[in-house]
Amino acid sequence: MGDAEIIPIGTRGRPGRATGTRPSAAARNLAGGSKAAAKKRAGDAERPEDPATDPVADPASEAASEAASEAASEAASEAADPGEGTTLEPGETGAGAAGPPADDGAADGAADEESGEESGEEPGEGERVVVREPHGIPAGDWLAAFQHAARELFGDQWEPQLARFLAFLRRRVSGDYSVDEYGFDREVTERFFMAALRPIARKWFRIEVRGAENIPATGGALVVSNHSGTIPVDGLMTMVSTHDATGRHLRPLGADLVFRLPLVGAVARKGGATLACSEDAERMLRGGELVGVWPEGYKGIGKPFSERYKLQRFGRGGFVSAALRTGVPIIPLSVVGAEEIYPLVGNIPSLARLLGMPYVPITPFFPLLGPLGLVPLPSKWLLEFGEPIRTDEYDDGAADDPMLVFNVTDQVRETIQQTLYSLLMQRPSVFG
Repeated sequence: MGDAEIIPIGTRGRPGRATGTRPSAAARNLAGGSKAAAKKRAGDAERPEDPATDPVADPASEAASEAASEAASEAASEAADPGEGTTLEPGETGAGAAGPPADDGAADGAADEESGEESGEEPGEGERVVVREPHGIPAGDWLAAFQHAARELFGDQWEPQLARFLAFLRRRVSGDYSVDEYGFDREVTERFFMAALRPIARKWFRIEVRGAENIPATGGALVVSNHSGTIPVDGLMTMVSTHDATGRHLRPLGADLVFRLPLVGAVARKGGATLACSEDAERMLRGGELVGVWPEGYKGIGKPFSERYKLQRFGRGGFVSAALRTGVPIIPLSVVGAEEIYPLVGNIPSLARLLGMPYVPITPFFPLLGPLGLVPLPSKWLLEFGEPIRTDEYDDGAADDPMLVFNVTDQVRETIQQTLYSLLMQRPSVFG
């Protein structure tokens, strides 16, 4: 038993087989071959069977195919692993001179190269290397671009601003904010409404405020202003200018049409406006609010351009009665520049009645230019607050005296009119 010859598996009993460093073809076939051969066998398995070409349908063809395959395997094995005592001269192959050089080594080399590329092995000298670049943009590049854009938009302090904005969103979602009995939302007004109106007031109309020291720092006061501009933009500009000059919020008294409009009414309530009635006005003034009123109403903003800066009738003096009952000062306000933003040259009364509007304006640019005609002209604005007119010196029943109410109303109206004439003379030009 000790001298028994051990025949390796796959050598078919031939001496000298299985002594090389590479496995024989039969052993490689048992191991499954390369990945390329496995893919080829998988493709052959998925190929639909054809009775005319399928070798299973013909036993003779199957036998011939098996014989040819075994012969090719034996020839390749002998070429790769020569037997004992066989000496290869330069230029000869392991198969001897009986046949041409076998191509099995080249095919195996190609298969090994392909499998090496797929498995991530380092390629040898002279082999082709395929480098695949990663697809998409890395997360670090996205973050750097976001930081650069935020710095360009908000400046170097963009991180604290973003933190404050996220805190604001958290409070709004959780309901941690306050709204007064009139619907005024101070935080929304300062962060959004004022922030949106401020560039228009400063850059477009270039509003100049005078006499802001006449507005009391605390306590109730009634600001009475002229009204103009076809669209009541002067009320919005007065609100933001008063806030920036004094730090106080002007609470406007609006017409009932403002609160009948679906979206405008809700926004007006959030911004601090309330209905123009004596009850709400007196309650606000007693509460120490700075209240604004425009007694001309629709007659002031809807007057033609030829009557610009000529004050209309101030109603029946209801604002004077509210000031007399609460004892707060009346501050006249004169606004120059609002008359030129939408020069009113015509009106369509029939369409206004159909829409339930006081008037449908016709300007040199609207409706001729469509929505572009709604852009206001960049006129130069001047706002001047006059000296307060005191009402706390009158008796308690002064608000019920119609002659006294008329006299105070006429005094306020005349003060505003004379100031308008003075400001028009001081303004160098409409757009200067």
